Amino acid sequence: MSVKEFLKQRAVKVAVGGNYTLPNWYDPQGKLRTFACRTTRVSPFRMMVEVPVVGKVGDRLTSYFRDFGKFDGRISDTVAGGFLVELEMVHAMREKFAGKLTWLEKRQKDPSIRDDRNDARIIPANSHSTLTLADGNSQPCFVIDMSASGVAVSAQLQPEIGTPLAVGACIGRVVRLLPDGFAVKFVEPQNRNDLDRLIIRPPIPLRSAAVKTRRVADIDVVNTTSMMVEGEGFIVSHLSHAQP
Repeated sequence: MSVKEFLKQRAVKVAVGGNYTLPNWYDPQGKLRTFACRTTRVSPFRMMVEVPVVGKVGDRLTSYFRDFGKFDGRISDTVAGGFLVELEMVHAMREKFAGKLTWLEKRQKDPSIRDDRNDARIIPANSHSTLTLADGNSQPCFVIDMSASGVAVSAQLQPEIGTPLAVGACIGRVVRLLPDGFAVKFVEPQNRNDLDRLIIRPPIPLRSAAVKTRRVADIDVVNTTSMMVEGEGFIVSHLSHAQP
């Protein structure tokens, strides 16, 4: 089935985080890579999923979602930053899954269910952003969740702990490796109300920008400068190693 056809069918719009593996994607140790993902539209037969690495039509995959469990399936169509998965399960499991979808939709609409942690994680409405490395190179990434102090990311890149980088316009360091990505701690805490604006920056052509350098730990972080060109906001971020 195509994405266009699926959008005409009855389904639940629900965002559930999970992870998935694709064929022929291996890490340096020869193990299948695991990537983070998030559902956007789900039915008992198929689901739309936002992902950092899009497979090919016909690829078989294994996925796991914290509220659904483990699924096997096949990619039937792809879009920018996502794909449609045909779910493979027996009839009894499909009926149980349909009931869970109904319950989950009601739970998400219940305003009494909230995260009361001091540094609560936020799942962005748009999960796609940009990583900028110390050498100036950038690549797309998938934001798993974010908070005022840091962000969890999944990408093709597998940086080492301690690597300085920017996610969107927020500069930080990799502090932890996750099964499906890595965690970045910001150099400075961010305002929760500004997280979407600062972190969610899909890849765009870079343009020149004025920069100002300041010293942070053992790296020089060049402050992000926002500019407006032809009505479009953009950020140019740069990180460089400190000079002795």
